[in-house]
Amino acid sequence: MKKLINDVSQVVPDMLAGLAALNPHLSLLQGKNIVLRSDAEALKSSGNVALISGGGAGHEPAHGGYVGAGMLSAAVVGEVFTSPSTDAVLDAIRAVAGKAGVLLIVKNYTGDRLNFGLAAEIARAEGIAVEMVVVADDVALAANGENAGRRGLAGTVLVHKIAGAAAAEGATLAHVAEAARDAAAALGTMGVALTPCTVPAAGKPGFTLADGEIEWGLGIHGEAGVERGAMLPADAIVARLLDQVVQDLSLQKGERVALLINNLGGTPPSELDIVAEDALRNLAARGIQVERAWAGTFLSALEMAGISLTLLRLDDQRLRRLDAGTHTSAWPTLGGRIAQVIARPAPTAPAVSAGQHMAPEAGLRRVIEAICACLLQAEDELTEMDQRVGDGDLGISMARAAHGMLDEIDGWPAETEPAAVLRAMSATIRRVVGGTSGPLYAILLMRAAASLDQAKSETRPAQRWADAFTAAVAGVMELGGARPGDRTMIDALTPAAQALQSGLTEGRDLPAAIDSAVAAAATGSAATSSMTPRRGRSSYIGERALGHVDPGAHAVALWLAALRDALKV
Repeated sequence: MKKLINDVSQVVPDMLAGLAALNPHLSLLQGKNIVLRSDAEALKSSGNVALISGGGAGHEPAHGGYVGAGMLSAAVVGEVFTSPSTDAVLDAIRAVAGKAGVLLIVKNYTGDRLNFGLAAEIARAEGIAVEMVVVADDVALAANGENAGRRGLAGTVLVHKIAGAAAAEGATLAHVAEAARDAAAALGTMGVALTPCTVPAAGKPGFTLADGEIEWGLGIHGEAGVERGAMLPADAIVARLLDQVVQDLSLQKGERVALLINNLGGTPPSELDIVAEDALRNLAARGIQVERAWAGTFLSALEMAGISLTLLRLDDQRLRRLDAGTHTSAWPTLGGRIAQVIARPAPTAPAVSAGQHMAPEAGLRRVIEAICACLLQAEDELTEMDQRVGDGDLGISMARAAHGMLDEIDGWPAETEPAAVLRAMSATIRRVVGGTSGPLYAILLMRAAASLDQAKSETRPAQRWADAFTAAVAGVMELGGARPGDRTMIDALTPAAQALQSGLTEGRDLPAAIDSAVAAAATGSAATSSMTPRRGRSSYIGERALGHVDPGAHAVALWLAALRDALKV
């Protein structure tokens, strides 16, 4: 287990101390794992209902992140995935209760219901007006099944927001509780996990998943879900989650909803954005109107990778309360409004006159297609090599270049205009490949095209291509800044270009000269394993790259060999 903690027994107090230190609107009840609004004393005499929620730690930013004006008055935090004690909840009630009373918002777990419920009974006996609302928004479990009841999930945060707005309006305890119960009844949530999580005290994951497996319908405490299945594309996962929620809520075409896309802990923002686009498109296709939507980490399960999707049926009052002002550390400052996206047409390649496209039987086309096939076949190998010494994207970048060229080759100029063909290849690559590989290969092809354009008519074709290759390598060195010995693709390109020129100068025929170029590239590539990197991503790991061949140089050796073999056909 690797976690940034000091002591397993001090995770919660250490975490809360950091939260309070970074948020002046918060304070901690002395000696307790209870987060309060810093104006808690003034709030007691304000005439507004106080709101308390909480539960086990491990769900950050819930629940302390929702303490503040317009949401919670206090949050009670237990040990990781463990309900806080009855006395802790009672301490929180006493700390914030005023004449208007206290509403407890509790997720439907046995420990939370018991401890919050008992604390409410004791507080009432002391003369404090207390109501309790239980949130059970998990649609993965049957409403009347043989279980402990539907669990409270990320939809609870929306209940905090709506009830908090009602309390800030000055509504009575009965009315705030009614708003919270109505919102809870209009909620549905379902989650999916890509990985388990590890409770610090346990030191190992709560369940295991194979590489190609995901867990459907799980809660937020590291437990397994209701079903295990194969990994699917994001849009298929989103469709299944929404199917379940929409069906459970009996949502009809034309109804209005709020959408909450919740990160269970380890999902990167890029994937949340993909899920958001898929979810909005899916709901639009159903005719369901999304009036507000948020994506982020709202109620997590430690470092679990995965998401949950929540839908809340809206009316004007709920929408107004979702939009009401809030000052907390975790509720999004943006209002959740949906942008009106206007699709922009993709740029098109320059038109080529009819009859001037590259023919299917063209020799140059055969070479390009052979190189593309080689790069596609080598994707996994190049990815694995790049993962050892770089960022692991070379294989997919080369495959993306190959796919792009194969998709667009029919529209390229005829073989009789080789310089134009190379410029078309360059345009395709720079359009579809980013990172380092895209611009380097784009400049390689552009410089080769310029050399062919400038070649003298009396120069024999083989020499024109050799000169173009030499100019191309010089262009890569100029743009990328690498030199032989820096452990980059240059260590394969430079000896190959030199060998090709030498072979022709020595009077060999073109096939023999290309053979020597391919051999020189392979030798240069192999030599990179003993070079300390001075350029590229490998330079960041220094001597740890020793013993591994540079993947960029290896890719050059591969496609040069494919070029040679295609010319022999």
